[in-house]
Amino acid sequence: MNNIIDSQLFWVTLTIGLFLLGKYMSAKTKFILFNPVLFSVTVLIILLKLSGIEYSSYKSNTDIISFFLAPSVIALALPLYKELEEIKKNHMAIFISLTAGSLAGLISVSGISLLLGADTLTVISLLPKSVTSAIAIEISTKIGGEPSLTAGFVVITGIIGAGGGLFFLRLINEHSHKGGGLAIGCAAHALGTAAIAEKGETYAAYGGLALCVTGIITSLLAPVFAYLIELFFS
Repeated sequence: MNNIIDSQLFWVTLTIGLFLLGKYMSAKTKFILFNPVLFSVTVLIILLKLSGIEYSSYKSNTDIISFFLAPSVIALALPLYKELEEIKKNHMAIFISLTAGSLAGLISVSGISLLLGADTLTVISLLPKSVTSAIAIEISTKIGGEPSLTAGFVVITGIIGAGGGLFFLRLINEHSHKGGGLAIGCAAHALGTAAIAEKGETYAAYGGLALCVTGIITSLLAPVFAYLIELFFS
């Protein structure tokens, strides 16, 4: 029994199975907590906690899933290419909106965390939370943050965006696929984009564009914010 539980096949099958179950329940109930990413991650955390299995053991058995993250992000280039002419026409508006979104994210996360009494290391580690993990970890390392802490916040941000991004957009009466894609890609990186990509290629195209451009903008702005935080709050 222990050999089965400790096998790659078991954990990969369980992870994919939980994701598909969440997807099925979300389609049936339209309930936000049944978002496939949120549902599968929550159930897996509970199972690991109850069974006493270390996360490192789970991770080593599911590395093959992580391997496909990069190709899946690259695959977003196809819908992006289909929207290329439209993007060229509106490139300045897109750039300004993504710059504003990146600034809003940096200002809000640093401001709220400082008001709540977080130390400077935590605040700096939070700065790249809205960009995809590979970029966020590099940014965190360069600006003096804690990469492992950053990685955790990146995942949490992505799960929230994937689970509630479209719901929030509906609340504020935003129904544009282009605007929605840009907003979620900017705020919730690859996880959010993957979730909305299921709703249509326009969402996927603009979400993919947003997560790439936001990564570049954040890599330029985060060091400035980190410097100011250390200068005035350390």
